[in-house]
Amino acid sequence: MVAAHWDLREWVQEFEKLGELRYAEGVDPNLELGAICDVSTHKFGSPAILFRNIKGYEGGGRILANFYGSSKRAGLVLGITPDESKTRMVEEWRKKIRNLSLLPPKTVATAPVKENVFRGTEVDLFKLPIPLWHELDGGRYLGTGCVVITRDPDDGWINLGTYRGMVHDKTSMALHLSPGRHGRIHRDKYFEKKKPFPVAVVFGCDLDLLTFSQISMVPYGVSEYDYAGGLRGSPIEVIPGEVTGLPIPASAEVAIEGECIPGDTVPEGPFGEWSGYYGGGARAEPVVRIKTLMFRNDPIMTGWSPVRPPSNNNYLRAIIRSGSMWDTLEKGGLSEIKGIWCHEAGACWLFNVISIKQRYAGHAKQAALQMSQCEEGASMGRFIIVVDEDIDPSNLEEVIWAICTRCDPETAIDILRRCRGSFLDPVFNKKGAVPFNGLNSRAIIEATKPFEWINDFPQSVKISPETRNELEKKWGNLFK
Repeated sequence: MVAAHWDLREWVQEFEKLGELRYAEGVDPNLELGAICDVSTHKFGSPAILFRNIKGYEGGGRILANFYGSSKRAGLVLGITPDESKTRMVEEWRKKIRNLSLLPPKTVATAPVKENVFRGTEVDLFKLPIPLWHELDGGRYLGTGCVVITRDPDDGWINLGTYRGMVHDKTSMALHLSPGRHGRIHRDKYFEKKKPFPVAVVFGCDLDLLTFSQISMVPYGVSEYDYAGGLRGSPIEVIPGEVTGLPIPASAEVAIEGECIPGDTVPEGPFGEWSGYYGGGARAEPVVRIKTLMFRNDPIMTGWSPVRPPSNNNYLRAIIRSGSMWDTLEKGGLSEIKGIWCHEAGACWLFNVISIKQRYAGHAKQAALQMSQCEEGASMGRFIIVVDEDIDPSNLEEVIWAICTRCDPETAIDILRRCRGSFLDPVFNKKGAVPFNGLNSRAIIEATKPFEWINDFPQSVKISPETRNELEKKWGNLFK
């Protein structure tokens, strides 16, 4: 169990104890920093990297990147045991979240983030290192691994979400809120009332908060603060924002407050996105006019540099999305689920696999259809694959083998049309002169033995568990 109230500096210390932290000195924030994140992820096992003495900011300001990139670090953040089996980690996470009791945040008088406070004309975002992450990005993005805090104008509940933010000048940042996300719903409600939309954004905080901010498992109307407090068994401490009144985590390293005015927009994008492509092109987005900037001495910001999948940085997200999807499907009545994995190669969105033990005709089709339209799978779930219980859904080679040997394309592949999509989907980024209509299609693939003759299907070539155990005892030294 991870101790309550770890701030980001304590997380850094723990990553160092695991032997999974590297330091980079004097890196240029103009492309070099993002390129190091990319190369590290794909070539060197994706250790966490703390960038220090960043070029032009030698006096202070650090960036922590690649913080989720291993089973050890993911297990530490989620409070579960790291395991070579991804499915077992998903199962342990499900048990943990099932027994979680929500704890609302606790307000405290002050916090270290107030060591440096700038108001009004004193605000200057360029006091902080702001990377140009990718070569074709439309600008410098401060909002990557951030937490955007908003309040519902009707019910008053607080939402935490991770959305991208491109800096325009020292007091303004374009904020992209994806359609359907809770923060976007909050913004739309304010704009419909012709009212300014108050926003607080944190760049660097407790990784519990950042984790829940990035995922979609928290129901509408419930605050991520309550989940993060429940995960650690102790309320998250917050301070009230002096301009917006929004609760800002006491563990924050850097925070801003401001507002978006209806009709006040600036160009935003493109940005190298989670899909491995530049997402959305340049478009007009509401701009946050910043009223306050505060940060700790020599702050640490969390930087999330999306790189081409597969990326180990998606490891933690895959565990959480897979577990949440599993729970949703079981609550919906789907039986005999043996495993689910939202694959890193599909950035945990586009390629989702479920393993079941078939009990009746149509069981595989039911699993595919439910998985494709449940809350976690409805958005951009391009490929849904159903496999038998002898296939590890997290093992891509086993899944491809099942597709190649158990799937008859004529009878086992269906196309669903007019499903929920996203303008960040590269397939729909530009489709001739026709604007993206918010919809997509998806394939559901039954890579299972045909139920009608499942007992007569050829036997798989495999070693029994008993034989494998005896072999390892006798010949284990061969494999060391």
